[in-house]
Amino acid sequence: MKMSSKRQKSEVLFANAKLSIPGGVNSPVRAFKSVGGNPVFMERAEGAYLYDADGNSYIDYINSWGPMILGHNHPTVVEAVKLQAEKAFSFGTPTQLETEMAELVKSLVQNVELIRFVSSGTEACMSALRLARGYTGKNKFIKFEGCYHGHADPFLVKAGSGLATFDIQTVPGIPAGAAMDTLTAKYNDLEGVMALFAQYKEDIAAVIVEPVAGNMGCVLPERGFLEGLRKLCTAHHTVLIFDEVMTGFRLAAGGAQEKLNVQADLITFGKVIGGGLPVGAFGGKKEIMECLAPVGKVYQAGTLSGNPLAMAAGIATLSILKNNTFIYHQLEQTTSSLASGLKNAFSSKGIPVVINQLGSMISVFFSEHPVRNFEEAAVTDIPLFNRFFHHMLDQGIYLPPAAFESWFVSAAISDAEIEKTIQAIKTM
Repeated sequence: MKMSSKRQKSEVLFANAKLSIPGGVNSPVRAFKSVGGNPVFMERAEGAYLYDADGNSYIDYINSWGPMILGHNHPTVVEAVKLQAEKAFSFGTPTQLETEMAELVKSLVQNVELIRFVSSGTEACMSALRLARGYTGKNKFIKFEGCYHGHADPFLVKAGSGLATFDIQTVPGIPAGAAMDTLTAKYNDLEGVMALFAQYKEDIAAVIVEPVAGNMGCVLPERGFLEGLRKLCTAHHTVLIFDEVMTGFRLAAGGAQEKLNVQADLITFGKVIGGGLPVGAFGGKKEIMECLAPVGKVYQAGTLSGNPLAMAAGIATLSILKNNTFIYHQLEQTTSSLASGLKNAFSSKGIPVVINQLGSMISVFFSEHPVRNFEEAAVTDIPLFNRFFHHMLDQGIYLPPAAFESWFVSAAISDAEIEKTIQAIKTM
């Protein structure tokens, strides 16, 4: 796929990057391999917009894969980072900021009694699984096809997201033993999960799930699915882990648990709690969390965990969300308006489309049939999505560069950006 002449600097930057970085990128989905062409190199962002190395602007529907819920460069968050940067970037010691952030999260998420900060969503999920195993004394766990919980060895089985994009079925470098305790089921298939519990009823330490899937595109849980997982886990002394790296503080102040009214035992969080800076966390019931060292014997550590810059940015971000919950109503309205406009625009062109949306998460699937799991997402019209992606990019609209990723709407996106997006579709 030929890159637009308007992005010549990005072409040069990508060529240079490939000389020093594998594939020229530090995360595979950035490479545009799924959609074709070469990636766009960004230099700055403001509000609803990204600006590339050539000075082109784009309405941003990625928002750093979710965390920029307030939009880019929010002045309150920027000021918080500046003030902390003048004090120190990192200490390697405890800080009051960590406690302040922990108390803030606890005030927003009802069933988080204790929380530990880490440096990424991958680390949060990996640590939560280890903790669940240590707490229960069991080893096996259930995950769902198309759900991505980071690149730790046991999770890279039918993991959706980047693996789906690159059609990677098995990952070299992972010993068979590392994944032998990973059990998989279809998303939204409660009967399949029940069958696994019947087969391994004494051995399942955890069930980990994206309560709203974002790594096979946005896929919503069907009525009774999450509730059924909750009942099964309670009955079998199994830890229910909600991976809220994407949904946490995005779908509601209390995340997907609040939005969907189902509580997990452990919850993992991602970069929204750092205002977009590299950070993650996992938390939940005190009884489980106190199995962690130094209180208990389940070891987990990180030199930069609770990094003060990330804590400062996160406190600023979550405080805004806590004190102005109307933001969630605004986000829902904006995203619903986008969904309605997308449906009408594609319908007017005779293009079959399925729009999945909950709150400020949304995906476009080119299909005539509902998309409720990874199997159904995989048979949608991917080549058409790829053409759609490049058309929108040329119109100044930045979408996830893969059909298997959710879009994220920020509070900075207004009716003007929605209208520009819809008009761009009409010129396909």
